[in-house]
Amino acid sequence: MTVRVLPILLLMLSLPLMRGAENWPQFRGPDGTGHSDARGLPLRWSEARNVIWKTAIHDRGWSSPVIYGKQIWLTSANKDGRELYVMCIDRDTGKIIRDWKLFDVAQPQYVHPFNTPASPTPVIEEGRVYITFGSAGTACIDTKTFRVLWERRDIECNHFRGAGSSPVLFGNLLLMHFDGSDRQFVMALDKATGKTVWQTRRSIDFQDLDKNGKLPDDGDSRKAFSTPQVEKINGRWEMISLGAKAAYSYDPFTGKELWRVEERGQHSASTRPVIGHGMIFFPTGFATGQLFAVRTGGEGLITDTHVAWKVTRGVPNKPSILLVDDLIYMIGDTGIAGCIDARSGELVWQQRIGGEYSASPVYAQGHLWFFSEDGKTTVLKPGRVFEQVAENRLDEGFLASPAVAGKAFYLRTRTHLYRIEEKVGQALPLPPAN
Repeated sequence: MTVRVLPILLLMLSLPLMRGAENWPQFRGPDGTGHSDARGLPLRWSEARNVIWKTAIHDRGWSSPVIYGKQIWLTSANKDGRELYVMCIDRDTGKIIRDWKLFDVAQPQYVHPFNTPASPTPVIEEGRVYITFGSAGTACIDTKTFRVLWERRDIECNHFRGAGSSPVLFGNLLLMHFDGSDRQFVMALDKATGKTVWQTRRSIDFQDLDKNGKLPDDGDSRKAFSTPQVEKINGRWEMISLGAKAAYSYDPFTGKELWRVEERGQHSASTRPVIGHGMIFFPTGFATGQLFAVRTGGEGLITDTHVAWKVTRGVPNKPSILLVDDLIYMIGDTGIAGCIDARSGELVWQQRIGGEYSASPVYAQGHLWFFSEDGKTTVLKPGRVFEQVAENRLDEGFLASPAVAGKAFYLRTRTHLYRIEEKVGQALPLPPAN
C-alpha cells in the first residue's frame, strides 16, 4: 500500500455535501443517500404527459445520469464491450452535445447478460467528470473542452460478471472498488493526475470450503458491485465499503482498514450503505439476503460486538435502501416494499407493489419513488402505514437509478433518457385522502 501525506486543504474540501436541488453529481445524488431537496417535481407522468424531452441512447449501459450545471453525462457500450462510449447531453434541450468512443477494448471480459460493460456511474464536479468502466479504463475529462486530462488502463481485475461499482470523490481523491474473481481491493487515485495514492487489498481470506471440503471455484463468491460511502463518524473520517463476505471501514486518506464485519455466506453486494442513529445500514448481498445494522465506533473484527440487529425478510440484493427519519425503506428485487424501524430492526409494514427492481429508490419532495424494470414508478408516502400516492409508466424499464435536479426527474430507461417535469396545464389532481 502506497501512502502519502495529504494537505490540510483536503479536510476543507471534504465537508459533507448538501442535498442540493440543482445538481446530481454521483450515484445516489449529492450526498450518496438517494435524498434530494428538489421541489416542484411532477407526481404523475406517462409517455404523453410531463415529458419535456426524450433522447435515444445508443447501445447499452446501466450507468445513472449525473448532472452538473447544464450538462448531463452518462456512458454506454456496444454489446460485446469492445467499444466504450461517453455522452454529454444538454440539460435544457436533451440534445446530445458530445458522443464519442472513449476506449477500444481488444479483448473484453465476459459480462453477464443482465449487466452491461457500462454500468458504473460517473462522478462529476465543477470542470471535471470522472468516467470508469472498471478495469477496462478510467478517465478524467474536462467538461468545458471535452479533453481527456488523464486515463488509466493498467488496473487489473477480472470483474467476472462485469463491473458495477461507481467511483466517489473525497477531496483530491477518487475512491474506487475493484472486487473481482481474482483480485479484491480498494484504491484512491489523485484526481488531478490519475496516479495511485494508495491501494489496499481486502483482508478476508475467501478460503471457505464447500460441503465436500473443497475450495469453491465460483468467482461469484468473491465478487461485489457496491459503491463506498464516506462520512465523518464520531470525529473520524471513514470510507464504508461493502465487499464479498464482509463490510469494511477504511481511513480514506491512507487506505488503512479500521474495522470489518464478516458475513461469510454473502457475495455480490451491490448497494451503497447509509448511516444514521449511530449505525451503518446495508444489505449484505446475494445468498444470505440480510439487512445489517452495525454500530459505529468499532476497531478490528467487530462481527460479534457491533452488529445491532439483522433483518432477513424482503431484503434487496440490487436496489439500495433509503433512511428517512427513524425508518428504513427498501424495495426487494421481486417487488416487495418494506419499512423497518431503524433503531430496533422491527418490521413496520411490508407490501407487494409488483414488478422486478434493480434501480435504487429516491426520497424527494416528501415522497418515496420506486422504479421497476418494466417502466413503472410507484410513489409512496413515507410513514408507519403503507400509503400509495401514484403510479406512472414509461415504455421501457429502469435498470439505471434515477437523477433528480431542479424540478425534474432524469430517468434512463433501457433505450432513452427522459426529462420528466410538470408542464403547465398538465397537472393532475391528487387522489383523495384515505
